[in-house]
Amino acid sequence: MEMTYYDHGTPAERWERAQMFFDAKDYAAAARVLGGLVEEVPEQTGPRLLLARAYYHSAQLRRAESELRVIVERDPVEHYARLMLGRTLQRQARHEEAESHLRIASALAGDFEQV
Repeated sequence: MEMTYYDHGTPAERWERAQMFFDAKDYAAAARVLGGLVEEVPEQTGPRLLLARAYYHSAQLRRAESELRVIVERDPVEHYARLMLGRTLQRQARHEEAESHLRIASALAGDFEQV
């Protein structure tokens, strides 16, 4: 198997590299690093959530949705994943479906409407 820059190094090194790409707004490169990392450590939420964010920011909305649904299925009270899923669905003009996720995210964050 040929190793590239994106999959070179330990998981910790690749995690740092992915964060550097993300912080530099090179979302496609961050996603390339994170894709392999998520395959290697699928149980970890951090890399999968950053991968979803990289997909979201690079307008790969179906991929972002897929990763976010995995997170929400595993951890239904993961507030940020719910928020991101709602926003991702909104960007796909799926407003009705987005609303429930946004409402749950708001409740989990403690943002209740004042009566």
